[in-house]
Amino acid sequence: MVILLCKDIMSLEQPLLSNGHTNGFVPTEKASITDGFQYAASSETGLDGPDQVLRSNVDTTAELDGSIRIKLEAEGPNAFQPISVPGLLMKTAREYPNHPALVSTPGVDGSRLTLTYKEYEAQVRIVARAFLKLGLQKFHSVCILGFNSPKWFISDLAAIYAGGFAAGIYTTNSPEACQYCAESSRANIIVVEDAKQLEKITEIKKNLPLLKAIIQYDGVPKDKDVLSWNDLLEIGKGESDDKLDAVLKTVATNQCCTLVYTSGTVGYPKAVMLSHDNLLHDARAIGSSVDLDVQKEVLVSYLPLSHVAAQVVEIFLSMSFAATVYFADRNALKGSLLETLLDVRPTVFLGVPRVWEKIYEKMQVIARNNGVIKTWISNWAKAQGLMYNMNRINGIDYKHWGYLIAKWLVFNKVKAALGLNRCKILATAAAPLSTEIKKYFLSLDMPIIDAYGMSECAGAHSFTTINHYRLDGVGVVMKGLQTKLDNPDNSGEGEICMKGRHVFMGYLNAPEKTKEAKDDEGWLHSGDLGRIDSEGFMYVTGRIKELIITAGGENIPPVHIEHMLLAELPALSNAMLIGDLRKFLTILVTFKTDVNANTGEPLDTLVPEARAWVKSIGSKAKTVSEILETQDPLIYKGIEEAIERVNTRAISNAQKVQKFRILPHDFSVPTGELGPTLKIRRNAVHKMYADLIDEMYK
Repeated sequence: MVILLCKDIMSLEQPLLSNGHTNGFVPTEKASITDGFQYAASSETGLDGPDQVLRSNVDTTAELDGSIRIKLEAEGPNAFQPISVPGLLMKTAREYPNHPALVSTPGVDGSRLTLTYKEYEAQVRIVARAFLKLGLQKFHSVCILGFNSPKWFISDLAAIYAGGFAAGIYTTNSPEACQYCAESSRANIIVVEDAKQLEKITEIKKNLPLLKAIIQYDGVPKDKDVLSWNDLLEIGKGESDDKLDAVLKTVATNQCCTLVYTSGTVGYPKAVMLSHDNLLHDARAIGSSVDLDVQKEVLVSYLPLSHVAAQVVEIFLSMSFAATVYFADRNALKGSLLETLLDVRPTVFLGVPRVWEKIYEKMQVIARNNGVIKTWISNWAKAQGLMYNMNRINGIDYKHWGYLIAKWLVFNKVKAALGLNRCKILATAAAPLSTEIKKYFLSLDMPIIDAYGMSECAGAHSFTTINHYRLDGVGVVMKGLQTKLDNPDNSGEGEICMKGRHVFMGYLNAPEKTKEAKDDEGWLHSGDLGRIDSEGFMYVTGRIKELIITAGGENIPPVHIEHMLLAELPALSNAMLIGDLRKFLTILVTFKTDVNANTGEPLDTLVPEARAWVKSIGSKAKTVSEILETQDPLIYKGIEEAIERVNTRAISNAQKVQKFRILPHDFSVPTGELGPTLKIRRNAVHKMYADLIDEMYK
């Protein structure tokens, strides 16, 4: 998600770029009227970039060189004229040249390297010139494979400056998956982080005839045919701006600038084509929901940049607000994130649900070690915090004395201990976060807001704020965007569909799949089931493709049942419901265990929270292996009882879980059950544990 205040957008229309255009904005009165709609006026020459709009009479394309119409309105959020990504960075660098833009991870001596916005834009231009010299062609890509770094950002934006596409590749991808991304995006250049990622590209480069250069941005490559980052800079410094400026004149806001590969579980991922206007219009929509300040925001970059949420927050949000982005180290998701938060103390923090769950689990461990007095104070304070915030959600913002004392005595200290004491926005996205964890953080005076969206809508579509908050909802649709429910049933539940300038151009080279996702009226079909209440608040109730259809024909959304079981038994880490085309439901569960700090793989030993539950029911098991080897009757009975409690809330017998199996280790990215964004790869789990699943149905 990108956040850009409307008052700041208005200022974009003022300064002139070196090409003489007012940031490429075409006055609204010059817009064309077609089919009863008003569209952004198109350039007559096609050489008025980077902020021009090319002539087009379509709203969807699957072609790399395609362009789409940009629909305008006379006033309001959709009246803003398009701007390009280069146009926005140029403006920010011109207006805030000396403000810190990017701050690297600490070096061996603990020091960080800082780039100001003027230096940032200059580096992007240098690398863009180098890319052109190395043979980057228009409508071809620069694939980027590595952990978050200023060089990742610079490579991404340089590809766009040079008329190409930025295409991030997940670091967990196999060589074959990397080849697919490079082939489909017509990669001329691949940028890798280190020798480990280089190995994948070395293995497949013979199959990439369009590939002209490989750059390694961390360390010195041993392969003489691979350029180091310093080599790349030297090439760029040796080139003039003439060719780059000529290319920038051909850039258009209604053409693709970024490819986001979806982390699907079936077949190869689809390449989502996002235009400049898609990305930056989403910024304007979120800007009407969240109030951030120019030059005052600090972010931490740690989520995979090949995912749309990280790109839009960390690359485009920072440009929009002249924010400062600090980079976490590569072990952030393995445990070092807290150190970075304590060092940086961000003002905006986005965490996928698993991140919030890990923070919650660690805080629970600390809480169990508190003495009687500390525990009493903590429980009292959390009761005050939850009461205050629930009242606030309901429109009563009264800071009673109990809350004020709890804030001074507990809340401020907890936030400081987490490095979140300066944070004005705590957000979650990419998957549902349990209401239990939301309530826990609310009780600590830390409301976590939801952003709902997908790659195909450039990030966010709906957003919660403390004034529009539901523990089980995903907010209201943002200004200028539209939502409808397709084929609603008798209860009002239907497929969530989205519409607006943020909706993607199409899937690269996949017109049929594009038609399935984006209909003739421009509605994006999310594949999510949901409902909308009388106040316009949206709830996601399931996933159409993840729906379990039993042998009896009953449709069952698995996520709701899975979350209920995890809430009943916090010692469990993951639960996955089984039952598609089966006579009854079963479930696979995993325990919370320690994690290998170096590889991220789950270990056999139970975490303290799980051990505490095991001990509370009389078992002496300390590892998952012990539980499985002994078929520990106490533990199996405890899980059965939790499932029975969940079953009492089932709306039909078909929605009751009949059997379960404990898996030998927790789900993780290295072991293959979780995707790069930490969502369960359901098809992969089905294949991995097919024998265990079949056993439950014998």
